[in-house]
Amino acid sequence: MFGLSKNNPKPSLLQKLQQGLQRTRHHFSDLFTGKAIDDDLLEELETQLIMADVGIELSQSIIENLETQINQGKIKDSSQLSEALQQQLVAILDASAKPLLIPKKPRPYVVLMVGINGAGKTTTIGKLANQWQATHSVLLAAGDTFRAAAVEQLQVWGNRLSVPVIAQQTGADSASVIYDAYSSAQAKAIDIVLADTAGRLHTQNNLMAELQKVKRVLSKISPEAPHQTLLVIDGGTGQNALVQAKQFHQDIGLTGIVLTKLDGTAKGGIVFAIAQQLALPIYYIGIGEGVEDLRPFEPQAFVSALFEPAVTE
Repeated sequence: MFGLSKNNPKPSLLQKLQQGLQRTRHHFSDLFTGKAIDDDLLEELETQLIMADVGIELSQSIIENLETQINQGKIKDSSQLSEALQQQLVAILDASAKPLLIPKKPRPYVVLMVGINGAGKTTTIGKLANQWQATHSVLLAAGDTFRAAAVEQLQVWGNRLSVPVIAQQTGADSASVIYDAYSSAQAKAIDIVLADTAGRLHTQNNLMAELQKVKRVLSKISPEAPHQTLLVIDGGTGQNALVQAKQFHQDIGLTGIVLTKLDGTAKGGIVFAIAQQLALPIYYIGIGEGVEDLRPFEPQAFVSALFEPAVTE
């Protein structure tokens, strides 16, 4: 159900990113086609960076760095300008490119998923469970008790993957559900607990307080738990994604980011703003609806997708 046939091999990360970010790639490719380096080109480049959701301050900093290299004679034509820009963008992302490795201890290892409504938390949990069950035993916790549909969606994933799901009735205390999931995983010697939570805006203080309660309850069972608190962000929300991430990090303390929906309207530049301002790992990116379309984040592939000619399958 989840696999691809041998006659339809899985597209590479670069191919999928190029499909999803083609609008931004076309803007950049047109910009560097046989143009002389002058103030107009740099101004247009800065505009394109801002329009791609890189952010005003970071875009200005990138242009200033390029101007310095131009004045030093290190950049002499548009192709060198493109190359220098790509190197700078990869450098911004490199610090955020860390694999999410599940250590041998402690057990169970608790991964708490948070984010606003519609970001793709529950789907991301299903995709992670699919990946991790190849090497670990996994249990799902239906901590989004506000929406019956969220519990049902997680149970569908559990049935598909033959992974146990701990759930309670709609309106139950989220911390209680996740506590039960931890206890169950501990009793059954399960390696990983993937815990869903209700989608909430970063401005909803009562719901943020609920997440804080979940973390407090878990820390009483195990001082280190949750071992990961991952924010799932819709890549199409632009600079608002950065605002969300900052507030979630301030209120509950994040350990990493999952950036979803880089397969449609997303411009891609928000990745750079998040990497530069939050200094948190970007563990995974979502580049399609298929279960195989949640991929580890690779800076070089991401930047190449914004500049290189499309790869044919």
